[in-house]
Amino acid sequence: MLRKTLLALAVASALVACGKADKEPAKADAPAAAKAADKKAPAVLSASPEDLATVESNSLASGPVITGSVQPERKADLRAEVSAIVLQVLKENGETVKKGDLLVRLDATSIRDGMTSADEALRASTQSLEQANRMLERQKTLRASGMTSAQAMEDAEIRRNNAQSDLAAAKARAVTARQQLARTEVRAPFDGVVSERKVSNGDTAQIGKELIKVIDPTSMRFEGLVSADKIGVVKIGQPVAFRINGYPGQSFTGKVKRVDPAANPVTRQVEVLVDFNEKSQPRVAGLYAEGRVEAELTSTLMVPNSALVLNGDNSYTWRVKDKTLVKTPITVGQRDDRSGYWSIKSGLSSGDVVMRTPGSNFKDGQKVEMAAPKAVASASATPAAVSKGN
Repeated sequence: MLRKTLLALAVASALVACGKADKEPAKADAPAAAKAADKKAPAVLSASPEDLATVESNSLASGPVITGSVQPERKADLRAEVSAIVLQVLKENGETVKKGDLLVRLDATSIRDGMTSADEALRASTQSLEQANRMLERQKTLRASGMTSAQAMEDAEIRRNNAQSDLAAAKARAVTARQQLARTEVRAPFDGVVSERKVSNGDTAQIGKELIKVIDPTSMRFEGLVSADKIGVVKIGQPVAFRINGYPGQSFTGKVKRVDPAANPVTRQVEVLVDFNEKSQPRVAGLYAEGRVEAELTSTLMVPNSALVLNGDNSYTWRVKDKTLVKTPITVGQRDDRSGYWSIKSGLSSGDVVMRTPGSNFKDGQKVEMAAPKAVASASATPAAVSKGN
């Protein structure tokens, strides 16, 4: 009996041991399965032709950087030429004006009184000269008949000459008085726009006080500064590509019109004037602008700015080769201000295809599948829909 009991316990122990052995390999295979799941290939990336960019050789403009602002060539800072009270300002900032339009009217009361006095002095001087001429003619007649002395004749000539001088002075005072009266009305010197109003009604305008500014918005130009150590390569007529603050995404071009012959003694920069090429010039003066003088054109590989991925001091791009993504380190050169493209010194070759806008979830070795263009897909779907209807 005892022998049978021991045999039963031995069989039970063997069965329990076999169960544990079966479970342990299953547990040991769990991490391996997890690792296999982690190494699963990434999903296939679907890309359209618009998502790709081909690396090509283009001309890269190189030259000194130019910074400055947009300023009008024709501008007038109108100031008071007489001391008077401001009676009326007829134009506000931004209003268009025509040549000769009245902008500011000053009080002309005292100046008008002075003109009246000058006119009276002119009338009196004219009468005095006429009287002196008559006296001289009378003395000449008497002297011819021997009835007067030579001294009287000379005195008559002196009085006539003095009267002529007094008349000339009176005429000058009258002209000055009229000019002063005209200066109480400040008028536009050319067609343009009021850029800055400096006074208001009731202000006292002393001689030289700023009243109003007028600019011609059609005469805008780029007034830039170039470092003196780079000015040697700048020549009149060279093209300039630049961007203007306030016009995002828009590029402007022009040509060097003039190079200042002297550098600024403080900043050691040289002023360069650039004329716009486009008819659609900016209409706002004083905007900051920055660009580059295209002193030299070289051929180099170029890629869009959006295709670059920066990783610290390193750069790379995602190249598509044999329908597979390849993470390709590159060396970036200079940026072309005209197109926004970057030159590539190494890492890519002409004809390589890169992703135009890389995603953060791209994987090296990920498969790429080209999607059919939308227009083609819709065209192919139309016959299918028709046949389904039939």
